[in-house]
Amino acid sequence: MPSLEWMNQNRDKIYEAAEDSYFLQTLVGEHAFGRVLDMGTGSGIQALTAIQNPNVREVVAVDINPNAINQLQQKINEEKLRKLTAVLSNLFEKVHGQFNTIIFNPPYLPQDKGIADPALYGGNKGWEISARFLQKVSSFMFPDGKIIFLFSSLTNKKKIDEIIRNNLFEFIELERKKLPLFEELYIYEITKSSLLRELEKRGIEQISYFAKGKRGVIYQGSLDRGKFIKSHFAQKNIIQVAIKVELEESEAIARIAHEAKWLQVMNQNGMGPKYLFHTPHYVAYEFVEGVEIIDWIKKASKTEIIAILNKILRQCLIMDQLNISKEEMHHPVKHIIVDKFNQPVMIDFERCNDTDTPKNVTQFIEFICRMGSELSEKGLVVDLSALRDLAKEYKHTFNPEILKSIINSLH
Repeated sequence: MPSLEWMNQNRDKIYEAAEDSYFLQTLVGEHAFGRVLDMGTGSGIQALTAIQNPNVREVVAVDINPNAINQLQQKINEEKLRKLTAVLSNLFEKVHGQFNTIIFNPPYLPQDKGIADPALYGGNKGWEISARFLQKVSSFMFPDGKIIFLFSSLTNKKKIDEIIRNNLFEFIELERKKLPLFEELYIYEITKSSLLRELEKRGIEQISYFAKGKRGVIYQGSLDRGKFIKSHFAQKNIIQVAIKVELEESEAIARIAHEAKWLQVMNQNGMGPKYLFHTPHYVAYEFVEGVEIIDWIKKASKTEIIAILNKILRQCLIMDQLNISKEEMHHPVKHIIVDKFNQPVMIDFERCNDTDTPKNVTQFIEFICRMGSELSEKGLVVDLSALRDLAKEYKHTFNPEILKSIINSLH
């Protein structure tokens, strides 16, 4: 094996075609069509293969290594390869337009200590560059476009599969090949899921996984509000969007419609993230950038905490007066986000229901009682007996004046 010094001195050397390159080449010749992007072209083997396919109209070959681009450009000039363009770019930074086929044979080895070679190493775990690629690639694909993607078992196949699904792609395994020393190569054909195509059609871009709950998965994306409202006078205004998608194993179709209904009701009363649209399978609303209530309290001042608790109790009062039960206010740790303007925003309304006996205020008072230790660290004294007596009094009257007494009891 070459020394570490030699490897570091030659890190800008072009990645020459190897066994993985030839393995991928056999499928590129068969599957490439239309406008093609060869990401991380290296020696140019895939780009040069693709231009020979009569179904290929144009090939853009990209690499971060200027030596690779210069060498390929020289070949283009010498052989007058009019279908081929070479572009120096760090992934998609200098890439424009959309493509029918995108080829990627990424650096996929986990990082070895002390060796700097971007042509070989895909990050500390081996999959980080692939993750960056998959997070950005959709904007550069036509709706029916596909990715021909090669990776190694050394990269962690389970992680690659997870990253693909988390970015709302689907994949099939085209071929695999065993190599010496317990390594195996895989070639996937990756395409957009129907959900991804639909969301992009509605103007949502750069969609990626955010979180998973008991009943759904949350994705985050960007939306140009001007395109969304389709106004000739609207200016470009990019907002972050949350998309809550049903879990296949759950009975979620009715729940999605249920949550969309209650989110709109909450919006009408000045609460919740702004509703955008929904289908039977997902609901989209403005993404709330902020911190969960408990984490926020740990960093906030006593005065700020009292103000937030007051605002939350006021929102609970509104729900009580509307005979709405949110159901989670006794433990709303993940259901209240404090945004960058120090405003509390309630999220997740899938369990909301009409009721003659709403308990939002009394449940939140119980939550305050349970937070006694966290609040005491901030200099707030919680009189449990007094709070619970006030909760009992409120329960029979829904008197907003009692909220003042509740806040005043925190000192």
